[in-house]
Amino acid sequence: MRLFNAMADLLDHFRRMAANNLWSNDRLYRAVLALRTGEFETERTSFFPSIRETLNHILAVDLLYLDFLEEGPLGAAAFDDFVAFHAPAPLFEAQTAADRRLMVFCEKITSADLDRRVETDRREHGKIPERISDLLAHLFIHQIHHRGQVHAMLAGTSVPPPQLDEFFLDYDWKLRKEEVERLKL
Repeated sequence: MRLFNAMADLLDHFRRMAANNLWSNDRLYRAVLALRTGEFETERTSFFPSIRETLNHILAVDLLYLDFLEEGPLGAAAFDDFVAFHAPAPLFEAQTAADRRLMVFCEKITSADLDRRVETDRREHGKIPERISDLLAHLFIHQIHHRGQVHAMLAGTSVPPPQLDEFFLDYDWKLRKEEVERLKL
């Protein structure tokens, strides 16, 4: 089963990245949900001092960028008013909803939308129009960067870090078919 057009253009690439983001987060959170009591919030060496804080940061930035991309009413408040989750299960649920929202956004936009500018509220730097393609690229890099930090932090827990460096390759299909079908990718 081919999930996407083999002759991918940039729009198709963003759609694939959104699907891979959902898949990677699902794999990462399934590991996080298996942590022993206290490991989720334990202080560790990383940019943010715990798995909990790093995952909350990913979600807060996702919600900010989704508001920018959808030209929502929240602006910087999407980030500033974010209420952190203290338990992994509700955080996983919220992240999955944001991931699916991003997939829907990527499915709805057209190639012409990629160059369109949307306003971003950068507080003290003002409202800066950014290209949708640039915002999406930045969002995916941000997610991968911080997911990698959580992955590394998991190495110091009771749960081994899951493999996250797959990207819907035919080679991996037999190993991941059940996950892809469960996520309806």
